[in-house]
Amino acid sequence: MFSGPQIADFLADVGITHVVAVADSTLGPWHPAIAAHPQLRLVRVCREGEAWAVAGGLYLGGATPLVLIQCTGLFESGDALRNMVHDWKLPLFCMIGYRSYLNQDTLPGDTCLEFTEPLMDAWRFDWRLIKSPDQFDEMGVHYRHCAAARTSGGLVIAEGRA
Repeated sequence: MFSGPQIADFLADVGITHVVAVADSTLGPWHPAIAAHPQLRLVRVCREGEAWAVAGGLYLGGATPLVLIQCTGLFESGDALRNMVHDWKLPLFCMIGYRSYLNQDTLPGDTCLEFTEPLMDAWRFDWRLIKSPDQFDEMGVHYRHCAAARTSGGLVIAEGRA
């Protein structure tokens, strides 16, 4: 839906300094452009729970991090997310790849479609579902809203057939 350079420029434009990520087949192709961008630093981690902890440390050190993971990693990383966002009250922002969202007709039964949105609500993220390229401007508006409110937020990016 979005190219790596589009995303890298978007992240730099809104003031992100570090992208803490675990690659998936849709978001992973953005990594080279993020890594090459002069205003961004790509921090690759092994597990999604690590991503929240690393982003929390970066935030406490004065950086403006973003967690970039797929929804299946969101499921795996709940305890670390809870610690950073709710116990430490760090206003971390994320982009979550929503696996199979655009393939619902050809991949029936993928439980990612059942759990992703309720989990974003359960973790009390102020989030927006991004289903099409014409929502690109909405992404910046939402990030800036969360940053101004000093609240955790996210963009859930529909994955699958474009």
